[in-house]
Amino acid sequence: MTEHPTSHERPQAGVGPADPRGALLRTPEPLPSAPAAPPAPALPAQTRTGGVSAAPSVPLPCAQHGPPGNQGGTPTPLPAAEGAEHSQPAADEPDAHRPRPAPEGGIPVQPGAGQDRASHLPGGKDRRTGKTPPPHGPMPMRRDGDRLRFVGAATRRIARGIDLDEIVMGLCRATVPTFSDTILVYLRDPLPVGDERPTGPLVLRLRRTDRIPQERDLEEGILPVPAVENSGLADRSNELCEVLPGGALAEVLRGVRPVFADAPAARAALPELLGEDLAIPPGQRAILAPLRGRRRVIGAALFLRRPERPAFEADDLLVAAQLATHSALGIDKAVLYGREAYIADELQRTMLPETLPNPTGVRLASRYLPAAETARVGGDWYDAIPLPGSRVALVVGDVMGHSMTSAAIMGQLRTTAQTLAGLDLPPQEVLHHLDEQAQRLGTDRMATCLYAVYDPVAHRITIANAGHPPPVLLHLGGRAEVLRVPAGAPIGVGGVDFEAVELDAPAGATLLLYTDGLVESRLRDVWTGIEQLREKLAATAQLTGADHPPPLEALCDEVLDMLGPGDRDDDIALLAARFDGIAPSDVAYWVLEPEDAAPGRARRLARRALARWGLEELTDSVELLVSEVVTNAVRYASRPVTLRLLRTDVLRCEVGDDVPQLPRLRQARATDEGGRGLYLVNRLARRWGATRLSTGKVVWFELNRG
Repeated sequence: MTEHPTSHERPQAGVGPADPRGALLRTPEPLPSAPAAPPAPALPAQTRTGGVSAAPSVPLPCAQHGPPGNQGGTPTPLPAAEGAEHSQPAADEPDAHRPRPAPEGGIPVQPGAGQDRASHLPGGKDRRTGKTPPPHGPMPMRRDGDRLRFVGAATRRIARGIDLDEIVMGLCRATVPTFSDTILVYLRDPLPVGDERPTGPLVLRLRRTDRIPQERDLEEGILPVPAVENSGLADRSNELCEVLPGGALAEVLRGVRPVFADAPAARAALPELLGEDLAIPPGQRAILAPLRGRRRVIGAALFLRRPERPAFEADDLLVAAQLATHSALGIDKAVLYGREAYIADELQRTMLPETLPNPTGVRLASRYLPAAETARVGGDWYDAIPLPGSRVALVVGDVMGHSMTSAAIMGQLRTTAQTLAGLDLPPQEVLHHLDEQAQRLGTDRMATCLYAVYDPVAHRITIANAGHPPPVLLHLGGRAEVLRVPAGAPIGVGGVDFEAVELDAPAGATLLLYTDGLVESRLRDVWTGIEQLREKLAATAQLTGADHPPPLEALCDEVLDMLGPGDRDDDIALLAARFDGIAPSDVAYWVLEPEDAAPGRARRLARRALARWGLEELTDSVELLVSEVVTNAVRYASRPVTLRLLRTDVLRCEVGDDVPQLPRLRQARATDEGGRGLYLVNRLARRWGATRLSTGKVVWFELNRG
């Protein structure tokens, strides 16, 4: 007995003739040798509920098995009368997921396509509203697939934002005009950050609006959107709204879920939010969606549609809820990101010098660039520290990495360098102590550093290096020179001896100290970058001529312009020093023996120097102050005392001795015979101070010229 398989599948579109189901998908031509089969009797059409359908059916091809003589399987068409597909017994089964017949052309039927066609009258008007949709306006979303695709695209656009403005703009641009014609976004003022509990009343401020521009809004009865530029007017309730505890708006925000504007709760809440003079279009043409973040409600969004557009449906509440949820969570993260960025900025600002000093004989300029906008802190630092004798210490360093940890280590090393500089230690000794400090911080705390001391009187500079890129010296004639400084080992290696070199620092020359982020990247090695930097400095100096050095600020900008796209992989710290020096004719220097006659001799020497410089008007003050300071030095010193006068923009006097104890200002009693010398210095001098040296101390004061 031969079994013939019987198929219960309906015809499927898109299957080729080679498919074994081809007999189910096409009607083959009758064979000439096979007689036509007699028509089968008509069967009543079965419905899903078992009833008889009265509608006539069209002939559908189905697999029929003829009598034994007809083995070719020639299908027999059913009559157009009340016929049914007797070869599909599954018609009585309640299976709604069985595939439907495909239309001609092999295009599958889209869900809801019949609904879209049925919703429009023959004239192109909407069946529900009776109006003709705009020719170029947004089409209503009538299918679940449309809403899902819209929500997916809108959430992706919202999620691309990093800061608060980008997220709110993403919400507005994603919803207008696809979902709504107008949107108003209100946010708390101020926005709470993280887990902090807000204090004071709940205040909502209009953050942003977006709309489809139309000239006749008022005539059509659409809500007029207030201008964002006027958001600073606190007396306008539609710009600034205080949510009353227990009020209608507070209840809607507490409910979190979006509501239609015609709902009872929303009808009472919207006047409180927008103002009594602003009306909402009637019907389901507005949705009020609270914006809830991780902890609390942070605002609200109002979606509106025009009268000529279909009203919102119940499923649109789910869309508004998704948009509000994604936007609120994004705003929460943006506020947290903004706080972290603010903390990073403040940390970096406090780690680096806020302003550079104005030491005598040198001019300074600096730049700092983080590795990226998302990494605002790093381990690069620079510093300029005034030293005794009108000298200045120039420091630049780089801690490995550009994170908060690197910034914290950098801050400790910078503080250590400032303390060591105040002790007036040689540059190599400063690096040695920094190396010990880095080892105390941890075994993997490594950094590079370059420490230089410039003496404007001697026109010399002493440099010690700890694994840092060498500085570049730009001479007055335009020649740029990479200084040959021993490289040394990085700070933190331990057990390494550092070496210092002393070089000439001619007047008019510019010393450029930098970190490796300026000259090294993934596109070039460090020595190639140093050569490019040298050529850039030389080319910039040619623009101003051989006798005029380029301005420091413009020079720093030109140096940073050498960075191309993709060249910034690390932080960049830049410190430029223009050596002006102090001319020998503006310096007077003497050595005094520690004896009782030393103060009188100091007064006579100072008087002659002032007369030579044409500063006789300062003679009385200088003689008095020099006498007091030299007297204190001679009283305790065991070696010769030094006296130096410097004429720059001010008159500076320096007295050095071999006693390390620093003098302190104190208030002398009426019966005391001494203790008034520093009081007079403090009252008459413009500035004064005392600095401890490795060989003693220096007490100095300054007076204004003229």
